[in-house]
Amino acid sequence: MDTSQYKSNFVNVNGIRLHYLDWGGNVPVLLFLTGLGNSAYIYGEFAPRFNDKFHVIALTRRGHGDSDYPETGYDADTLTEDVRQFMDSLEIDKAVFVGHSMSYVELCHFAALHPERVLKLVFLDAAIDRTSPIFKTMVEKNPLRNIEIPGVNDDHYSIEDYVASIKKNYPSLAAVWCDVMYEDLLHVVKKNSEGKIVDKMSDSIGQAVNTTLNSYQPEDSKIQAPVLSIYAINSSDYYLSPDYMTHEQKVLVIEYFDRIRPPLQRELMEQFRRSVPHARIVEIPNGHHYCFIKHDELVFDEMRKFLLG
Repeated sequence: MDTSQYKSNFVNVNGIRLHYLDWGGNVPVLLFLTGLGNSAYIYGEFAPRFNDKFHVIALTRRGHGDSDYPETGYDADTLTEDVRQFMDSLEIDKAVFVGHSMSYVELCHFAALHPERVLKLVFLDAAIDRTSPIFKTMVEKNPLRNIEIPGVNDDHYSIEDYVASIKKNYPSLAAVWCDVMYEDLLHVVKKNSEGKIVDKMSDSIGQAVNTTLNSYQPEDSKIQAPVLSIYAINSSDYYLSPDYMTHEQKVLVIEYFDRIRPPLQRELMEQFRRSVPHARIVEIPNGHHYCFIKHDELVFDEMRKFLLG
């Protein structure tokens, strides 16, 4: 299958312009939503594998990628209304929704507000209640918060140097770096007036998005549609840096990711299971957050069984 064949287009909805990719196919629509900081291009290799059975589309939310960057509208209601109006503009009555990470907000809220328009839901390491004390404990215990990364704020004037710095500074991203990560990056950064590579997303927008992500109270119990929720249980392999971590820091990272974090992740997973007892739960041991890239065959097979079963 030639995954490069897609239509890149825009729609004007809810007072802004949103970008999307369309790989074609027949109904029903399989609509992909992205995680924080990503654009529709992040699904460039994975999403089109489903267009033999679905009409496959990926949407870039406001403040991301090639979509508009208004200073407001990053609350759950507005983000979800963007999705609804996007569907209306393309005359999509119902869809199967697939969401990674942050898109838990839109998918969960959309399913609560418009259950009649949701055929099925797939959460890709997304169904996590970030308001839960369990999650807050997981964040507080993460030693990476206290490890200074040398040169993380250095300026870069070429994409190549910028990519090299990402891969050096963030081992978890280096572990999954590939053509779609590079392509996605090209749509979420820009050169400023000084020629420096910077994020398109401003600090104020980033703060607004993170505020919504970390304050959204999940409405899991309102979900009526069939659900597949895939969880990546992390391991230290993806987070150890040979470049700047001391031996003591590596010991803390190994202890956290291999012993402290997994039980907390499973508690969050069980919390979701209790709220959505009809959900199919899949756990990926030693999993990566970008599970649809690092563990693409496993995720594809699980989704295929769920969607066509």
